[in-house]
Amino acid sequence: MVRAEEARRARVRRPSTFALKVTMAVTGLIFVGYVFVHMIGNLKIYGGAESLDSYARWLREIGYPLIPHQGVLWALRVVLLGSLVAHVVASLVLWVRGRQARGRFRRRRTTTPTAWAARTMLVGGLLILAFVIVHLLDLTIGQGLAPGTYRHPDADGTIHAYANLVASFSRPWMAALYVVSMLVIAVHIWHGWRTVAQDVGATGARLRAVWATVGALIALAIVVGNALIPILVQAGVFT
Repeated sequence: MVRAEEARRARVRRPSTFALKVTMAVTGLIFVGYVFVHMIGNLKIYGGAESLDSYARWLREIGYPLIPHQGVLWALRVVLLGSLVAHVVASLVLWVRGRQARGRFRRRRTTTPTAWAARTMLVGGLLILAFVIVHLLDLTIGQGLAPGTYRHPDADGTIHAYANLVASFSRPWMAALYVVSMLVIAVHIWHGWRTVAQDVGATGARLRAVWATVGALIALAIVVGNALIPILVQAGVFT
């Protein structure tokens, strides 16, 4: 009886598979929204240094003085960090449960794009996590560029986002890493977006088709909008 009660309590404490999938769906949508809006902000580079630098400064001054300087930016970072932890934990738990459920038996692998994307979601997620860390060190903290190259904000609040971005993407390996990472992110978004409708129980074929199309367009926009920037830096368009 005691063991049965302990087992029952353990099952109660375990989050259900549905709850984990919903967690992944919600946190995934948060990240898609952030990446898409971030891509739109990056397009300010086409307006030149003043345009991108002014946008970077505006991000730090949203709501000021009602909201403390960089208050909205830090709140966004906290939400993204919490979402990242929840997304990673939920994905790992689901992966472990899937492996345990299959046991020694493996399904025959298919070669369709959807099946390939599904198999690479975990690896792709880990690659994206590594890229986020590198990107933050490089362009947010300023530890990726050579000493003396990264330009920190001036005393008057001027942000040198354009100069730092060009300096970073002037290195061929970093430009290539960014382009490849955008492709990985696009595949991750494309497949993850498709599975959200299934995870929340959507059954309408037309609704799911429209939903999948929207996800594909978002993924494509992110690739084109973001990956084109380092390519143009390497081509000498942005200097």
